[in-house]
Amino acid sequence: MKQFTITTNDAEQRLDKFLKKLMPNAALSLIYKLNRKNNVKVNRKREDNEYKLQEGDNVQLFIQDEEYNLLSTTKIPVIQRSDKEKLDRKDIVYEDGDLLIVNKKPGVIVHPGDFKTTELSLITQVQDYLGDKLSSLTFKPSLIHRIDKDTSGIVMIAKTKPSLDVMLKALQSNKIEKVYLAVCLGKPPETRGVVRKKLRRLEHAERENKIIIDEEAGQTAITHYQVLETDIHGKYSLVECTLETGRMHQIRVHLAALGCPVLGDNTYGNRQENAFAKRTYNIGRQLLHASRISFMHPSKKTAVSFTARLKEDMENILKR
Repeated sequence: MKQFTITTNDAEQRLDKFLKKLMPNAALSLIYKLNRKNNVKVNRKREDNEYKLQEGDNVQLFIQDEEYNLLSTTKIPVIQRSDKEKLDRKDIVYEDGDLLIVNKKPGVIVHPGDFKTTELSLITQVQDYLGDKLSSLTFKPSLIHRIDKDTSGIVMIAKTKPSLDVMLKALQSNKIEKVYLAVCLGKPPETRGVVRKKLRRLEHAERENKIIIDEEAGQTAITHYQVLETDIHGKYSLVECTLETGRMHQIRVHLAALGCPVLGDNTYGNRQENAFAKRTYNIGRQLLHASRISFMHPSKKTAVSFTARLKEDMENILKR
């Protein structure tokens, strides 16, 4: 018999979903069968699969150790990381018991995607950094939102399940303000304005644009922008963008639609100018940075705002 005590991070989920996370190799039909045959008990009595677990509940699982080990063990690739690949403490913008806010380096993916790649990811760095300090039966520190691989800047990670639930709800109701800085080719037609162009994701797109503007079938996308600085020749601009919605590639597509694509963006931008910038200024990625984020703290219930400094490549071109 296996016995588990439900903690805050494991509470408020259905019994069958808890068991599935506990035993990822088990089919749902097997989990239902175990419960049906009285091999699963909560606080010494049988509960329906829909039962929502509460903190302090005691879950008993009546199966052999060998079977449990077989159903619960997953093969995760063990990769030795160098010190350079570990999370740099200088990139930690803020940390408390609920949240970890990181200034992500460009070129790092935020999530490996169900182990489909062994490429270094931010969430792997975070979990290595936190170690076993936040151990739970079914919960690990989780991304609250994502940014593109080549976009630098703020990414928020929830360290507890209650914090994740609160922040995801705030994100879905547009109560988290996200501000980005972009170095653009050219400049927008107005010093400040709003782009309202619906975006649609192309299924199975690989090398071509994944997102297109489609006013009929697209989803509402709204970007507020302000030109902060333009060079004396008018070739490059520093533009601040505030998201009212959070669609994939929204800023990159909207700025390109204004005629001032993000410098270094080879998907939606000007490849010839990007090649020039790479030769001249060593620009090897899209110059887009998640600069500032503002929200209501999930447990303190106070308004907070955090800023992440620009990465070296963007700082250098602004100095020029």
